[in-house]
Amino acid sequence: MSKKSLTAAGDLDGSAQQRRRKLMGAVDQLRPEVGVVRACDAFGVARASYWRYRHPAARTAQARRPRRSHRRLPDKERQEVLDLATSSRFVDVAPAAIVATLLDDDSRYLCAVRTMYRILAEQGASQDRRNQRRHPQRPVPELVASEPNRVWSWDITRLPTLRRCPALFLYLILDIYSRFVVGWMVADQETGQLATRLVRVTAARQGIRPNTLQLHADRGAPMIAKSLRDLLEDLDIQRSFSRPRTSDDNPYVESLFKTVKYHPEWPGSFSSQTEAEAWAGAFFRAYNGQHRHSGLLGLTPATVHAGEADAAFQARHKVLMAAYEAHPERFVGGPPRLQQLPAQVWINDPTKRPTAAGALLISTENVIQSC
Repeated sequence: MSKKSLTAAGDLDGSAQQRRRKLMGAVDQLRPEVGVVRACDAFGVARASYWRYRHPAARTAQARRPRRSHRRLPDKERQEVLDLATSSRFVDVAPAAIVATLLDDDSRYLCAVRTMYRILAEQGASQDRRNQRRHPQRPVPELVASEPNRVWSWDITRLPTLRRCPALFLYLILDIYSRFVVGWMVADQETGQLATRLVRVTAARQGIRPNTLQLHADRGAPMIAKSLRDLLEDLDIQRSFSRPRTSDDNPYVESLFKTVKYHPEWPGSFSSQTEAEAWAGAFFRAYNGQHRHSGLLGLTPATVHAGEADAAFQARHKVLMAAYEAHPERFVGGPPRLQQLPAQVWINDPTKRPTAAGALLISTENVIQSC
């Protein structure tokens, strides 16, 4: 155990403090016989730590005593520097340029450049001193689905086209629990009206009841369009948005977009909207009905969306048990277990998201273990 790590651990954990007190007590007992230096070396204790332990009142008084240099500017002159640096003349000028301008134009010297930086830093004005728009802190979206048609996630991606063709956009709505594509559309525009129409048709096809569904998306123009907002209010569908510039807040649709564009039969570009619609229709039919999804333990999205997952797992288990009874030596881990889907599917599960307290706990445990 190092001397430094011993001191650090003593400030973090109760058991470490107890060990520290025992060590200091042992140094006290040995000190009259061999002296402070040898006693501290024998137990691996820093002498400075020992004396701070013996005189805690002096340590506290010393810590509370403010440290001030005799060269520190008086408060009146410091305020003068601050007022000048934040004035309309120098509000967007760096301290080095301020000092140079005062010397050349005004034949005036207030303080050194570093002193001006220090004064501004104490007031939180060492960066841009102009009035800035402060963006609000966006809350982390936390959505959970325990069955199909509880949380939908949707987005729009651009489809590559030939050079002279108009742009094409793929609108996609995905159920995060079943990974089932409940709605999609190819269009030559990216508008709120088209998104509203797609959501209306998809909700009617899926038979969505009021106050049972959350629709999650990023903050693109179609997603925050007034027409879509009014529709969701009429259908009693809750809205949820990702944080700005945070693609991880909409992971399921982003993952599906990659699946689409990395498919072996992906054409690379489309010559017309009709061609894009034909390819997308064939792809999503195969994806929903035939794709063995790793997140669904090898089931297809259509099977999970239809509520047939338990029956499929029971059928699998029956086959596996028959194989186990025929050749148990081939199953090293014992009898097969009945598979089950996760009870909940999250976007930003709060129990798995690191927090400041969690990070502090991890760092504390590392320090204690190093002792």
